[in-house]
Amino acid sequence: MGTPDVVIAGGGPAGLATAIRARLAGLEVVVLEAAGPPIDKACGEGLMPDGADVLAGLGVELESVENCAFRGIRYIDGDLVAEGRFPGAPGLGIRRTVLHAALKRRAEDVGVDLRWGTRVLGLVAGGFATDRGLVTGRWLVGADGRTSRVRRWAGLDGRKAKRRRIGLRRHYAIEPWTDLVEVSWHDRCEAYVTPVGDRLVGVAMLFEGGPNDFDALLTGFPALRKRLLGAPVASTDRGAGPLEQRCRRVATGQLALVGDAAGYLDAITGEGLALAFHQAEAVVEAMLAGRLGPYVSSHRRLVRYPTAVTRLLLEVERRPRLRRRVMTSLAGDPSLMSRFLALKMRRDGPSLLGPGGLVPLSVAVLRG
Repeated sequence: MGTPDVVIAGGGPAGLATAIRARLAGLEVVVLEAAGPPIDKACGEGLMPDGADVLAGLGVELESVENCAFRGIRYIDGDLVAEGRFPGAPGLGIRRTVLHAALKRRAEDVGVDLRWGTRVLGLVAGGFATDRGLVTGRWLVGADGRTSRVRRWAGLDGRKAKRRRIGLRRHYAIEPWTDLVEVSWHDRCEAYVTPVGDRLVGVAMLFEGGPNDFDALLTGFPALRKRLLGAPVASTDRGAGPLEQRCRRVATGQLALVGDAAGYLDAITGEGLALAFHQAEAVVEAMLAGRLGPYVSSHRRLVRYPTAVTRLLLEVERRPRLRRRVMTSLAGDPSLMSRFLALKMRRDGPSLLGPGGLVPLSVAVLRG
């Protein structure tokens, strides 16, 4: 193999999806990753329907592996419950390791050069310096996660975020009690419950301040704690944070950033995986066009509505009074909840951002 068309630093889901898409477009691809597969990390493990669609288009086979379909999302705040269901295909709850293994198999099938155990040491002109020598390519991709070194080496880090939100994740061996992802609210903390198997659920805590201890956080959700009482813990607790990482620009010269390396606001919407897979498609389209400018524009469109939802939910998380108002609106108008889910999937944005929508309502509450 001569000089590859694409060299990707990072072999997680974002890097592998980008590699698969590039190979399907006829490009030669090398992936550099220090860890060995399958790679695990703290993650809500819910894949929204549009993200599952992208994976299907890449030929990633998930039907024969353990996963669990979820039909929508349920928000719980004390006695208020608001839920909405996806209008078409469901989302997928899937263990991060299972998803990574499926992506790896597909990458191998299409001929990606996967170099596990290769540590990227620096960004140089035309390539990456590694502990196994220089690897050059026409296009370079940083897919090395939320605290991306590639982003820092390229001078693309943004200003340091003020908030320091943390995520913790644990699995329980228990049969899922609903076909929805459940999000329970408590002061300065949310609990996300995602079904990921026939007898397996993942519980992710997102919080700021307070104890950095899963069991202590769980006491803030008595109904959930009661439901999980006696269920065996099925994984080692994993954490990540601070969550927000800012990025000045997602591409420069021959280098593009994808996945969490392209900037990360918060895990509160569960959009990370789906967004990464959309980015993979967009960046390869730009490569085929011969310049990365179109990727910058596509990325801006991809994140516009999900970012609006994330900022709204973060404001809701901080202000209980606002949260109750928003929850009351969602609980009382099922169509509003459905449009809210559509906005999370980059659809139907104007109907929620325009007159009578959820976002103007929240702004009015904030001002009042």
